[in-house]
Amino acid sequence: MKILILRFSSIGDIVLTSPVVRCIKTQFPEHQIHFATKANFKNLLIRNPYIDKIHCLDNDISTLISELKAEKFDLILDLHRNLRTRIIRTKLRVKTYAFDKLNLEKWMMVNLKINMLPYEHIVDRYLYTALELKVQNDRKGLDYFIDPNCSISEFNLPQSYHVYALGAQHSTKKLPLHKQIELLQNINHPVVLIGGKEDEAAGLALAEVAPNAINLCGQLSIDQSALLMQGSAKVYTHDTGMMHIAAALKKPIVSIWGNTIPEFGMGPYYGKHPLSEENLILEVSYLRCRPCSKIGYNECPKGHFKCMEMQDFTSLKN
Repeated sequence: MKILILRFSSIGDIVLTSPVVRCIKTQFPEHQIHFATKANFKNLLIRNPYIDKIHCLDNDISTLISELKAEKFDLILDLHRNLRTRIIRTKLRVKTYAFDKLNLEKWMMVNLKINMLPYEHIVDRYLYTALELKVQNDRKGLDYFIDPNCSISEFNLPQSYHVYALGAQHSTKKLPLHKQIELLQNINHPVVLIGGKEDEAAGLALAEVAPNAINLCGQLSIDQSALLMQGSAKVYTHDTGMMHIAAALKKPIVSIWGNTIPEFGMGPYYGKHPLSEENLILEVSYLRCRPCSKIGYNECPKGHFKCMEMQDFTSLKN
């Protein structure tokens, strides 16, 4: 059987599909697995030994559709379920299973604060799409494959360190700068700061006031950031793709939650790995305004940003 998996973005969501790919290929190695994603996310998948072929979406969906039609797939697993994937499914006319995004349940939680969300991770909902194949969750967690040629030897790092991934796609998912300073003040270890170009200013500001901070924001590729986390003792992160890469690397994680909630099914996922017991979730869970979005905003819609301003890091001291 030739199977097409659709997931166009983003970093964390693509990493979260890895158990589906692995479980199908290891349990049914005769199946061919193709994966369609955006071109700028190809490097997340190119070293995955369980994927036979990657198809990339640039700007022209028609070109991608023509490429996919030529493959003559037997089955599509739509792990994105948006307008583009619907167009592809319609054009290919192949039997399809799409995962449940729980849009109604999320809307009720965000707008009415009525919790009808199932107590299950998005990984399980992704795997439900492969039920017809009789695929079982192997409970080995997520996969992330670092380029073996990747190196961080040029950075003068201490022998033991923690990592703080300080970025996030939306401002309401990340701590404001003064709370980031407070976080670092409660960590009694050297902390390497990682983030994209957009986090460079914050990294520089933190390194100026926090003597335990080593700023590498804007200086690393995704694989270098992953390699750095792999060598760390612990990872601190917001609700971001770096959190899921850290979970794939089986690192102890302190995840800090603002306007979103782990109950959406996107918390750190370890399968049955014992490090899941060391995972610490920091959230101001009693706020009536939370969650205010299933994704995030550029600023707090209430104006007070209590979900981050009220975070307490004193329990982290050790």
